[in-house]
Amino acid sequence: MDAKPETVASDARPGRPGATGQPMIALTGLELHLASASGEVNILRGLDLRVDTGETVGIVGPSGSGKSTMMMIIGGLERPTGGTVRVAGRDLAGLSEDELALFRRDNIGIVFQSFHLIPTMSALENVAVPLEFAGRSDAFDRARASLEAVGLAHRLEHFPSQLSGGEQQRVAVARAFATEPDLLLADEPTGNLDGETGTNIMDALFDLAARHGTTLLLITHDAQLAQRCDRIVRLQDGAIVDDGRPA
Repeated sequence: MDAKPETVASDARPGRPGATGQPMIALTGLELHLASASGEVNILRGLDLRVDTGETVGIVGPSGSGKSTMMMIIGGLERPTGGTVRVAGRDLAGLSEDELALFRRDNIGIVFQSFHLIPTMSALENVAVPLEFAGRSDAFDRARASLEAVGLAHRLEHFPSQLSGGEQQRVAVARAFATEPDLLLADEPTGNLDGETGTNIMDALFDLAARHGTTLLLITHDAQLAQRCDRIVRLQDGAIVDDGRPA
């Protein structure tokens, strides 16, 4: 995998979000209200959040606090009912669904708690899929390099059913990084794994993020894992109640 130069928040490379001092993520007055049989449900209540290029940010809080919803909105997978969302310099409100799909393809990697691998494809094919969608002629070479980077050079031709849970999540991480995204969204990526396997996955994830200068937004219930991030943002009842450096 061709490595990007290491990136920090003051990155001055032309064309990168940090080149003009703008943040990778800028949420202003973010709201999401949904109707229900018992009345309106306020999932997000006017969130303001700035994440600079190259930062790693842990998102913590109790279940139902709005963490995953906020991440889905940042990834363009959910539309807010109020406020503004700018990611990598783009106002997502002005993009159609097709434009959002292309924007995700070119800028964002996503790792979920569930692996979301295609069962009829090998590990190599699963990682190559987004590269092929992007029109990369070297899709399989880059996919192979991504899998080697997460320690799966010996599992390229194995199908998901032939891989352990940790190996499947490594494939998911390799797939997310194969396109060298500017932003990686990770929602409880170790939630289905045992402690040692989860630690190995996160070591690989943080290593790849540092190597490529990728901005990382990580949802986790693991306090020790959150402590590895540059910042910890705590949500409760759809609002940010704390935002600071780890202890």
